[in-house]
Amino acid sequence: MVYHNLKALIKGIRSCKTVADERALIQQESASIRASFREEDSYTRHNSVAKLLYIHMLGSPAHFGQIECLKLVASPRFTDKRLGYLGIMLLLDESQEVLTLVTNSLKNDMNHSNMYAVGLALCTFANIASEEMSRDLVNEIEKLLGSSNTYIRKKAALCALRVIKKVPDLSDHFVTKAKNLLADRNHGVLLTATTLVIDMVQADPPCLEEFRNAVPLLVRHLKSLVTTGYSPEHDVSGITDPFLQIKILRLLRPLGKGDANSSEAMSDILAQVATNTDSTKNVGNAVLYETVLTVLDIETEADSGLRVMAINILGKFLSNRDNNIRYVALNTLNKVVLTNTDAVQRHRNTILDCLRDGDISIRRRALELTYALINEQNVRVMTRELLAFLEIADNEFKFGMTTQISLAAERFAPNKRWHIDTFLRVLKLAGNYVREDILSSFIRLAVHTPELQAYTASRLYNALHEDISQEALTLASTWILGEYSEILIDGGLVDEDQVKAVTDVEIIDLILSILDSPYTNHLTRQFVFASITKISSRPTTSSAQQERIATVLARYTTNPELELQQRAVEFASLFSLGELRVGVLERMPPPELKATVTGVVSENKPVGSTKTGKDADLLGDDVSSPSESVVAVPGGHRTNEDLLAEIFGSSSATSTATPTPTPSSQPQKTTASDILSLFDSPVPIASASVQAAPSSVSSLFDLTSTVAPAAAPLSSPKPAAPKLPSYTAYDKNDLLISLTPQRSATHPGAVDILARFKVKGNIAVIGLNFQVAVPKTQQLQMQPMSRPDVNPGATETQQMRVTAPVGSNVRLRLRISYSIGGRPIQDQLDFSGFPPGLTG
Repeated sequence: MVYHNLKALIKGIRSCKTVADERALIQQESASIRASFREEDSYTRHNSVAKLLYIHMLGSPAHFGQIECLKLVASPRFTDKRLGYLGIMLLLDESQEVLTLVTNSLKNDMNHSNMYAVGLALCTFANIASEEMSRDLVNEIEKLLGSSNTYIRKKAALCALRVIKKVPDLSDHFVTKAKNLLADRNHGVLLTATTLVIDMVQADPPCLEEFRNAVPLLVRHLKSLVTTGYSPEHDVSGITDPFLQIKILRLLRPLGKGDANSSEAMSDILAQVATNTDSTKNVGNAVLYETVLTVLDIETEADSGLRVMAINILGKFLSNRDNNIRYVALNTLNKVVLTNTDAVQRHRNTILDCLRDGDISIRRRALELTYALINEQNVRVMTRELLAFLEIADNEFKFGMTTQISLAAERFAPNKRWHIDTFLRVLKLAGNYVREDILSSFIRLAVHTPELQAYTASRLYNALHEDISQEALTLASTWILGEYSEILIDGGLVDEDQVKAVTDVEIIDLILSILDSPYTNHLTRQFVFASITKISSRPTTSSAQQERIATVLARYTTNPELELQQRAVEFASLFSLGELRVGVLERMPPPELKATVTGVVSENKPVGSTKTGKDADLLGDDVSSPSESVVAVPGGHRTNEDLLAEIFGSSSATSTATPTPTPSSQPQKTTASDILSLFDSPVPIASASVQAAPSSVSSLFDLTSTVAPAAAPLSSPKPAAPKLPSYTAYDKNDLLISLTPQRSATHPGAVDILARFKVKGNIAVIGLNFQVAVPKTQQLQMQPMSRPDVNPGATETQQMRVTAPVGSNVRLRLRISYSIGGRPIQDQLDFSGFPPGLTG
């Protein structure tokens, strides 16, 4: 059956009972349409193309009608042109070869006397124009941008937008016309013109200066939209043309960025829009959001009233009932929290409330923002809230939360007592979601805090009694109790201002109970074996318990699990060593302090209150005095030189006596002082009475000095250390970066590199970010930069260590980003200028 028009075809397809019937009908009708195309009848062609387009929209092949659409476009009848152009837009795309045949038809119709025919050509061009077609018709588009007809100007602006996206080099054709369009009074033309200019600025940044002159004009347009009364033609929920307002705000953003004069010209109207826009409707919130983004992008002071007002608007969004608005606000606050911390801090309580939101995406964004808000002043409050949320958080959040809480405590802890309590709370709440390096940092903290080892061991003993299901808590408790069991046995458990006696039997019973726990794995059992073996060597352990431990180890020497059997055999064999066993199993020396992303673990933190009552609980308000910032370490007072030497594996001997300096002795800035400045610590200055040091320097971090006795006569001044060669790695834009390598005396294959940053001109370098990468065969450790801002005449430093296979060459890939004179710069280069043999 042949259907004579589109209406009949639609009715026939809808009457089909099955998909197979519909497919057969479409195939039959397609064959009929092919036959009608051969008859060259203009009336049947119009109907056939209409039916074919419907078939195409149902998903069936219709490519054979492309040429017939071109024939309809060439027809003088408007109805034929309209259907032909519709067919071209549906059946053709820019990759089709047939498209070249359309160019001439488009050019003719763009010069048509009927504005609707011109509109059809412009619509088609805006949808399917290729790069070649854009180059061919750019002059026609440029001419139509100056048309007296607003209908044509609006569509021509959209075609110009297509041209710029396809061929950005042609944007200069439209600069003058676009400026004229920005002065148009028609809202439709102004909307498309603003969209065109936004893309022109993004595609061709040099033309940005051309449009900065239009800022006063755009401000006037925006002011008229804000202050105008009710306009039924453009009103949307009480807001006059919010689409145009948003477009103008988006255009003001790049025009004001980096230009103080333009930013000042638009600041008043931005404040007016933010004040007068109704925020009870979603339309008003859209305008306010764009206003906030514009305010945050243009050149204003970080603490200016305009930026504070913008952040307050985002804070108001956080209390909105719409999840989308809250999400957008949190996302934006995350971007500005580092530059406007104080303003964002005012909305801290609202942000913390978002942690309890039912939407998981909002909780995730609120968590990210909460991490960024933590500082020295609010670390107690913020950590309390994060710990409360950790207790009810989804498992997918816990790994990140335990890491962030631990890093925040490490960086901002007011004292070590609070730091340890925070770690313990994390281990109790999410011990199965603690990273290995975080657990290691907690153990290092406990080992390096001898004043609180009894307190830490007591808390872990009680925590392990209460809950044995948290793996990290079990591992930490087992390790600490194994090392410091004699402290608990001699001093008792410190608990709520009371000291409770504990015996070796109770400690060993607790540790051995881990072996039978369903939560225990092979790693935990290995920790248990090491712990009880350590306890067996302590003088506070009775002989009966030592025999009990030996029996337990002997039982596991035949365990089918290889790792457990090996550990048990190794530890059981120690019992036959007699007195030597005590030396092998003595307390481990404190591990070296390792640098993390937030600094050196537990360096220079006050110990805090040693009270054991409730007033010294995890979130108590005890604050140590400055005198408590000195940490006592067995073996004498440890200085920052000692800590530095530990980090980089070199030895240092601190002076024990300093003769009275002579007036002629002057402090000299050395390489060591540059490095120690990274840790904000003064360097002891060698006086003129110091004896001559050896002429060879074994390591860059060798701070060994020999001091003459007080009664000895003054000797000749200490000669300066030989100057190490420096290699220039970067010398551009008045920024000089040099690298000074030094082979490590204690670590074969390790090279210590000191990077120095100097400014050769008179303009400071702001926000310097120095990133280094090494090949996969090498390892890199970096310390924080002394300061990210390099002032003229000053030298900033950054220390790094590269560990490479012995005999290989050190190769670095450097990425440097900074701002000088308000101009952001980012460079990347490869450096391999060090001499061979550094790692030999």
